[in-house]
Amino acid sequence: MAPASSFPIIDMGLLAGGGEERPAAMDLLHDACENWGFFQVLDHGISTELMDEVERMTKGHYKRVREQRFLEFASKTLEDGGGRAAENLDWESTFFVRHLPEPNIAEIPDLDDEYRRVMKRFASELETLAERLLDLLCENLGLEKGYLTRAFRGSKGVPTFGTKVSSYPPCPRPDLVKGLRAHTDAGGIILLFQDDRVGGLQLLKDSEWVDVPPTRHSIVVNLGDQLEVITNGRYKSVLHRVVAQTDGNRMSIASFYNPASDAVIFPAPALAEAAGGAYPKFVFEDYMKLYVRHKFEDKEPRFEAFKSVERQQSSNLIATA
Repeated sequence: MAPASSFPIIDMGLLAGGGEERPAAMDLLHDACENWGFFQVLDHGISTELMDEVERMTKGHYKRVREQRFLEFASKTLEDGGGRAAENLDWESTFFVRHLPEPNIAEIPDLDDEYRRVMKRFASELETLAERLLDLLCENLGLEKGYLTRAFRGSKGVPTFGTKVSSYPPCPRPDLVKGLRAHTDAGGIILLFQDDRVGGLQLLKDSEWVDVPPTRHSIVVNLGDQLEVITNGRYKSVLHRVVAQTDGNRMSIASFYNPASDAVIFPAPALAEAAGGAYPKFVFEDYMKLYVRHKFEDKEPRFEAFKSVERQQSSNLIATA
């Protein structure tokens, strides 16, 4: 296990103005995106009071509504098949909320009105933070401000934005089942509000698994496959996983700021020219259809599949010319 002591933590207060510490903070952000694919941000503009409220309500909701249901399912899984049955399962209890383009939080059962209100407010703050971060990435990459957010918007002018709310209860057999199997994220930029008491999130760096240290009131940020494509590999998505724990119940609220379903994703011309256009062009919805089937496999074959489509289309055009 590699040490987590050097995991990048960025004070966004240093990025807000034109202070003398800003260049070093921007360099740290750039290095985190290039060499880690993950980082934590502090002083991110979301109030600690709101975060505490979200945490309290999320943990209360799990305890009241989902805990018994999950434990019954989990115990049956271990009894029925042990490691064989658990091999392709994750030790997590989840529900999903869509914010954009059309919100669905009003339709999700078992959420009380106050929890819905707090989650909507939290999502709005996270959306603002995601767009702020994307503009900082543009600055570091030499792209025009707003390039990345525009690349995500598709024909309706809005991205896809949603939240996966997860609980990882204590697991009696972490040797048999993962909390969440290793994968890269399909989308754009992911903002995670995680438990600061119970760890388990790890990323793969230099062939070693590194713990993402739980830090009070921080937001963990990681980059998805779409940013790897748009930056032509300058910034890469990385494998990460959740290791099941025998003690404690880990909370995870991951919000995914992704391209619109019909957004056409391709390397930014300014970045493709220098590296020879190594990544493919595709519609995000098509990528997601492939990703759903191969989420827990290497990402490179997914990229290669779309490059093969491009080559075939080019051959067809030449043949009919």
